[in-house]
Amino acid sequence: MFPGMVVRDSDRLKTGEGSRLLLRTREGSTIKLGAHASFRLGGAEQREGNVFAATMQVLEGAFRFTTDALSRYRGRRDITIQVANVTAGIRGTDLWGKSAPNREIVCLIEGRIEVAPQNEAPITMDQPLQFYVRENGRSQPVSLVAPEQLKLWAAETEIEAGRGAMRRGGRWAVTLVTAETQAAVLDFYDRVREAGYAASILPVKEGEKTVYALRLANLATRAEAEALALSLKGRMGLDEPRVSR
Repeated sequence: MFPGMVVRDSDRLKTGEGSRLLLRTREGSTIKLGAHASFRLGGAEQREGNVFAATMQVLEGAFRFTTDALSRYRGRRDITIQVANVTAGIRGTDLWGKSAPNREIVCLIEGRIEVAPQNEAPITMDQPLQFYVRENGRSQPVSLVAPEQLKLWAAETEIEAGRGAMRRGGRWAVTLVTAETQAAVLDFYDRVREAGYAASILPVKEGEKTVYALRLANLATRAEAEALALSLKGRMGLDEPRVSR
């Protein structure tokens, strides 16, 4: 993926080691995904009566869904989030959840949701910091999460400053490798893309000749670019990534 990319119905998104992903829906809500997450968006549409409807599937990993209180959107939302075998119906809220082997978590941060475990009666959650856990196919009693635990959960989906985040409109870049032929860069390109980085190959003038550069662009600040370059140094055969603008 790359910043500003449009996600279409039935697209399946996957994140890698140490990564984060921020998505924004057309009506202003945000979805944050943590590392090793698998996510699918389906049925996103604007219905009659100014209702935005969508079904989101969290197949694996941690996520956070938040509606923007300052959004100009004045319609209603009919959004369903499926976390493995648990379905949460929401009407504008802030919640965090995670799908892990034999364990699903849904934590209400603000608002109101209805949690519907597979083959069980729905559970309404309308108090901040209530959370639901299903372990080995069995629902546990709804409890209140400690603020310290919520901070740990939230950190799994937050994009931290100085970790090399790419954003739409970012003007900094990291050049991973350069070569005299495009073919010489392709092997690095495949490795970097396979690792989940939105790399591109660009022709660049160096004196009188043209070389081909493998580059990661759209970094918002020099600090973000330097952090990304440092994290990639020595990985995937990349010896000395360089920061530029």
